[in-house]
Amino acid sequence: MRLVIARCQVDYAGRLAAHLPLATRLIMVKNDGSVLIHSDGGSYKPLNWMSPPCTLREGQSDDGVIEWTVTAGKTDDTLRIRIEEVLHDSAHELGVDPGLQKDGVEKHLQELLAEHTTALGPGMSLVRREFMTAIGPVDLLCRDASNASVAVEIKRRGDIDGVEQLTRYLELMNRDPALRPVRGIFAAQEIKPQARVLAADRGIECVVVNYDELRGIDDPSLRLF
Repeated sequence: MRLVIARCQVDYAGRLAAHLPLATRLIMVKNDGSVLIHSDGGSYKPLNWMSPPCTLREGQSDDGVIEWTVTAGKTDDTLRIRIEEVLHDSAHELGVDPGLQKDGVEKHLQELLAEHTTALGPGMSLVRREFMTAIGPVDLLCRDASNASVAVEIKRRGDIDGVEQLTRYLELMNRDPALRPVRGIFAAQEIKPQARVLAADRGIECVVVNYDELRGIDDPSLRLF
């Protein structure tokens, strides 16, 4: 991984146009080819990025300023980074990451929903567990009754961070013509009101799942009331 701290200006051109004026930022170039622009705020979400496959070319603008051009492999999207001053530039070998280890309940909930996808909606079928994106795996990739792609993020307790995480996955997955359009389902044992509001704003469906019922422990047919 290469880490560059620089005073830079960033322009993104594609389906949407975005501009970041001159400021000091962190530019992260990952081994998978992705390029991410971070500020010293806004939590973990990059200000802008280009996901793989993409190509990074380092050069100079007509006025002699360092300019990086990142082009997407499957679209005409372009990320141009004009670097006025480099404050730090280093490369690090991180090795193979073992991946996120979820707690027992959350991991088991994912396994159960993979086996019983109709708990997420009628006609839902599993395509793959842990579907990899450039920024990590989405828990389940499914197809709904109309054969459209559905990305499912599963949490024990659903909060705003989980919705933000699924939003980033959907942004990347909808760039893939083989998948799009991809809609999102945020599934959890309980979902906070703020997370529901944000999910609705992002067009993400919320599904509350009963862990005991999925395990077959809480069988509704055995209830008296």
